Amino acid sequence: MSAPEPSSRLERTVADDAAPEGPAGPSSSGGRRARRSDTRVAAPDGLALADLVADIAHDRKARDIRVVDVRGLVAYTDGLVVCSGNTERQTKAIHDAIHSRLKDEYGLLPRRVEGEREARWILMDYLDCVAHVFTPDAREFYRLDQLWGEAPARVVE
Repeated sequence: MSAPEPSSRLERTVADDAAPEGPAGPSSSGGRRARRSDTRVAAPDGLALADLVADIAHDRKARDIRVVDVRGLVAYTDGLVVCSGNTERQTKAIHDAIHSRLKDEYGLLPRRVEGEREARWILMDYLDCVAHVFTPDAREFYRLDQLWGEAPARVVE
């Protein structure tokens, strides 16, 4: 009898990453696979994960935080979090806070991170939620808020 299928992309991510190491040691991903211990709580998914990411960004003094509900508009994610830091250093600090809290509390690692080195626009893809952390200039240039203007969104204050 096989195990039941995970109900969300996020559960598949955690379940895939929680697989035990083989006899040859860590997987080919460089040993960066998330492992879940029994003491961690269940990871939120979809918009609940987006809300959590927005709260973490707010704790790091991110500005202009928006949670955009893109369910039904795109197939690759449920929610977007768009926020700004005042400087590259602050955008990196926001990224670091999101990354470490989701890893420490839920065993979640993003499937992909882009822009971490430059820190003008950092994209963190958690499958059910994609976080965009901008500097003010980059956010104005790329106008991601206008791109998703038709989608339901809420502002986090």
